[in-house]
This record gives sequence, C-alpha cells and structure tokens, in this order.
Amino acid sequence: MTELPIDHPPVAFGRVGLLLVNLGTPAAPDVRSVRRYLAEFLSDRRVVELPPVLWQPLLRGFVLRTRPKYTAANYARIWGEGGSPLATITADQTAAMAAAFPGLIVDWAMRYGKPDLPTALERLRDAGCERILIAPLYPQYSSATTGTVAQLVHETVAGWRWQPALRTLPPYHDAPEYIDALVTSVEAGVAALDFVPELVLASFHGMPKRTLERGDPYHCQCQKTARLLGERLSIPLRISFQSRLGRAEWLKPYTDATLTRLPAEGIRRIAVVSPGFSADNLETLDEIDREGRDNFMEHGGERFAYLPCLNASPPGLSMLKALLARELAGWLPPQ
Repeated sequence: MTELPIDHPPVAFGRVGLLLVNLGTPAAPDVRSVRRYLAEFLSDRRVVELPPVLWQPLLRGFVLRTRPKYTAANYARIWGEGGSPLATITADQTAAMAAAFPGLIVDWAMRYGKPDLPTALERLRDAGCERILIAPLYPQYSSATTGTVAQLVHETVAGWRWQPALRTLPPYHDAPEYIDALVTSVEAGVAALDFVPELVLASFHGMPKRTLERGDPYHCQCQKTARLLGERLSIPLRISFQSRLGRAEWLKPYTDATLTRLPAEGIRRIAVVSPGFSADNLETLDEIDREGRDNFMEHGGERFAYLPCLNASPPGLSMLKALLARELAGWLPPQ
C-alpha cells in the first residue's frame, strides 16, 4: 500500500465496494410513513413519466390523500419483527454476499426510503472504496427500476471531488444461473404442495404500455424470462402483469383479469411465481398471495399456491454470487 507523508490528512483508500440496491419500503406500516414513501417514489420522473405540472397536483391533491391509508393497512399485514420483508431479505442477501466476498466492503440501500442510496454511497466512499459495483436487484431492466438507480448513483457522485470507478450489474433476465435458480425454486415449491397445479402463472410487475412503445426493454425481457423458465418446467406456464396504477393501458395480460378468467377455462389449480422480483414484498405477499388468491377462489378456483421469490434461499444466493463474481472480475481483492 502507498506510504502517505506524516502530515497527510487522514484518508481511506484502496478498497472495493459492493452495493446491493432494491426498490424501497416505508419506515413503518402507518399512514404518515407510507405517505412519505409514496411521495418520493411517485415523484420520480422515471416512474411516472407525466409532466410534473399535470401529475403533481393529482399526486398531492388526490393520490397522497387517499392511497396511504389503504397501502398502510396492506403493509401492516406483512410487516415482521425486523420490518418489511423486502428490507429484511435484502439485508440477509447483503450479509451472505459479505461472507462470500470477504475482501469487499458490502452494503445495501433502497432507491426510495431508508437506508437511502446517497448515504450508502458515502459510507463506501468513506471506507476507502475506489471501485464500486452497483447491483440493482432487478432481473429485467426498466427505466423505472435499474434506470433510476443508475441515474441517482451518478447524480450523487457527480458532486464529489474524488469519484470512484463504477460498474453496474446488468439485467440478468436470461442469465443461465438465474434461470437455473428459478427452475430449482419452482420445482421444489411445486413438489412441496399437496396438489398438482394445472398451470404456473408467472406474474411480473406491470408497466404502462407507453414504456414499451418508447423503447423500454422490460416487456421483452419479461417475456424471455417466462419463455426460458416455461421450457424447463413440466407444467404449462403463462405470463401476466400486475400492480396497475391509474387509467392508462398497461402491459397485458393483467394478472387480476387472468386469475378471474382461469377457472372459466377449466383451470382450477394453479401456482403463481413472481420472477420479476428478487425478494418478496408487498406486491407478492399481499397483492398476489392475498388479493390474487381471493380473486381466483371467488371465481371458481379450487387450489392456489404462491411460490416465494428466490430471496435468500441457497439457489438464490448461489446465483447472486455467480453474477456478482463475473461483474467483479479484475476488481476482486486477493483471497
């Protein structure tokens, strides 16, 4: 390591950092915390691509007055002792990667809410990280997910006098390690059920249709993930998109409409998986495993199972380690 002059200001240097990033979560399952979280999330121009002069009055005057109460009640149903599942799972994934890469400084952050991304970057900088791999935990790329993480990272370091070298984990929607992990997880989940599903429904988070028309690759990458997964399973697989907001047309087919329609098609036993999420969260544990289940059963379904995300499972962690090792090539410190 370089010798510093005796009178040199204290400085840390020579380290490599890894920052895992997920979407975000309110600090608590109460109306005030959820309102603060939604205000930050829905004010992101990459998330809601309407002109602020049109969107902000609607957001402040209606959405943030009505939605937080409903959303807080949903969060309360899934909240655990350690906080929201998304936060606790991301923390577990981070701890596992710190153990897998002992020479790295490993941290985690949320794009919205806490722990916030700029503060996490500052911690890595202050720990002497001259090289940082940013790992947005989104298998499929979207401007509203990976894109907004990359933008905030670069906006943050742009104001620093000394800037680290940066790499970003690319989307891994078709990475063999990811597909293998999905197959292993789904097959194990199905084998543990006390019934045989007639269909596996792969439900991805929705996006407005106009994002596809403007060139966002998200829809295509979701389709490829579903195709590669379906080719490996012995049970038929279909794709759908959930979590619509507003009246505009979103990517189809819609998950809620699909769950309503399936029993009428004679499909009454299903398993649902969410390959667009790296960790279980409100959209999987409440929207799918509660609202989706109720919807399906009320329209004639007989058996319904939600299969968890990869989370901090052995297949999920093995996959994540392999993907990160590839992106850290040339940066990994001596073991």
